[in-house]
Amino acid sequence: MVEIFLKTLPFFGLIGLGYWAGRTRFFSEEATAYLTKFVFYFALSAMLFKFSANLSIADILDWDFILAYLLGTSLIYGLATLVAILRQRGIAEAAVEAQCAVIGNVGFLGIPMLSLLLGEAAIGFVMMILAVDLIVFGSLIVILITGSRDGRMRLAVLKTVGTGLLRNPMIVSIVLGMACSSLSVPIPKPFNEFLDLLGGAATPGALFAVGASLASKSAERLSVAGWLSFCKLVLHPAAVAVFALLIFPVNAYGAGVMIAAAALPVAGNVYMLAQHYGVAPQRVSASILITTALSIVTVPVVIAWVSSF
Repeated sequence: MVEIFLKTLPFFGLIGLGYWAGRTRFFSEEATAYLTKFVFYFALSAMLFKFSANLSIADILDWDFILAYLLGTSLIYGLATLVAILRQRGIAEAAVEAQCAVIGNVGFLGIPMLSLLLGEAAIGFVMMILAVDLIVFGSLIVILITGSRDGRMRLAVLKTVGTGLLRNPMIVSIVLGMACSSLSVPIPKPFNEFLDLLGGAATPGALFAVGASLASKSAERLSVAGWLSFCKLVLHPAAVAVFALLIFPVNAYGAGVMIAAAALPVAGNVYMLAQHYGVAPQRVSASILITTALSIVTVPVVIAWVSSF
């Protein structure tokens, strides 16, 4: 346990350094936005493309894994939605709160941390989780918020969802990489080295950007944020553990990666969506702050547990 904690410290140290840079204004909000854009569109995309280009669809596509994660996540998504509705919140607010309860920072924190702590074989499983998060739940929040405001479902909403997916560099890089793999397209050595060099910036850049972005967040609505943080750090990994270990025949390693990914703090893109639609951004902001701070302890505990598998 102590060994795992010490291994995760450098990751959270980089987040802390980014937070300090943002808090002291050494890194302005504009600088943070541009760093995030660089990591999102270039460094992380290069890393995902390289990994997916070296995997076959047979290696990455595991329907038991996908169903276990999807159903476990849907259970907590539904619970968070129900609690929000019982508190007499609207559908839009319920959708945002449910997103906080299940969408972790898999892209910026999970990919670099889990690949180093659990091995490069974790990348294929992490990509399946990313795909479910982005395609299913990323689409669902747009549909629910837009539908609740219009009072009905329109085809324009589906166009918005589809366009959003096509413009997401993580989805595009995974699909292009898998296409190259399926068609046995050789990656030239200079291009492979280019991807290594660019992808190498993803880990430090992403973690620093996470910390710097936290500096502009505020911790308001702590009671609700506390509940959502409990959902994200405790109930979500517990739910996917039940489905992966007891209901579906997911192999032990894959189950471990899934549980560890589910234990990650709330993703920053949930805040971007909340801010874009003007729905409870302070609540999301507080949830991101709380889960990121607590994950310094909770994530090593979960990784130590799944490592025993």
